[in-house]
Amino acid sequence: MTRNDIFMPKVTKKTLNCRGRLVDLTQPAVMGILNATPDSFFSGSRLTTDNSPSAKAIELAHQMLDDGATFLDIGGYSTRPGAATVSPSEEADRVLPVIEAILSEFPDAIISIDTFRASVARQAVTAGAALINDVSGGSLDPDMFSTVAELSRSQSTPYILMHIRGTPQTMQSLATYKHVTTEVIDELATRLAELRALGLKDVILDPGFGFAKTPAQNFELLNQLDAFGLFDEPILVGLSRKTTIWKTLNISPDKALNGTTVLNTAALLKGASILRVHDVREAVEAVQLTQRLTFF
Repeated sequence: MTRNDIFMPKVTKKTLNCRGRLVDLTQPAVMGILNATPDSFFSGSRLTTDNSPSAKAIELAHQMLDDGATFLDIGGYSTRPGAATVSPSEEADRVLPVIEAILSEFPDAIISIDTFRASVARQAVTAGAALINDVSGGSLDPDMFSTVAELSRSQSTPYILMHIRGTPQTMQSLATYKHVTTEVIDELATRLAELRALGLKDVILDPGFGFAKTPAQNFELLNQLDAFGLFDEPILVGLSRKTTIWKTLNISPDKALNGTTVLNTAALLKGASILRVHDVREAVEAVQLTQRLTFF
C-alpha cells in the first residue's frame, strides 16, 4: 500500500470485529474509562478505593454499561505529564484482575486494554480483552506492531493507533508543528501503512488530543477533524476532562463535564466514530441528539 492509497477519499469503515463480535459504528459509540491507577488526573475514574479495585471496577462497569457504553477501556499506567513510571509486571498486576472481574460479572462486555506494552497487551487479550488501545502508536515498544498483528489474526483484536511524539514524560516539549493537522495525518499515515503491511484489518485512529499538543493545537485539530475522513478508518476522540478544557475555562477537572460535552458534540459533528470518556451517560446523550440532526 502506498501513501497515495491511504489518502484516497473513501467511505469510513462502520464495523469492527472484536473477537468474533461485529460492532456496528453506524451510530457513534462510547468508550468508558476505568483507571486501575492511583494517579490518573481525574479521580472519578480511579479504581483505587477502600474496597478492592475489582469490586470498584464491577460497580463502575455496571453503571457505564447501563448508561450505554459499547466499550470499557482499562488502563494501569497513567500517561499524564509527570506520572510515575510503572513496571510491566506491576501494570499487568493492576489490569488483569480488573478485566477478569468485569468479564466474570458481565461476560458480554467489550474490554479495551489501554497499554503501550506488547507484553501487557498480550496478557490482557488472553484474559479476555477485545481491543488494544496504544497511546504510543507503537513507538514505545518495538514488539507492539508484530504482537497486535498476531493477535489480530488469532483473536480478531482491533488496534487503536494514537498519535504522539516522544513519551508521556517528554511529549509536551515536542509540541512543535507548522501545520498540526497535516503533520498528525502524515505521521499516522506512516504508522498505518506499517500496520497494513503486517495484515491488520481493524484499525481505529486517534489524533491524540493533549499528547504532544498545546491547547491551541488541540482546538485547531478538533476544528479540522473532518480532514481525517481521508482515511478509511473510524476515528476515536479522547477529550474527556482534559487540560485543554479546564485550563481554557479556568476550572478544575472535576468541573469539566459541561466543557467535555461541548467538545464531544463538536467532534461528533466533525465525524468522530468513538468517544472515549469518563462520563458515559452524557456522551451517549450527545450521540443520540447529534444523530437527530438532518445532515447526518
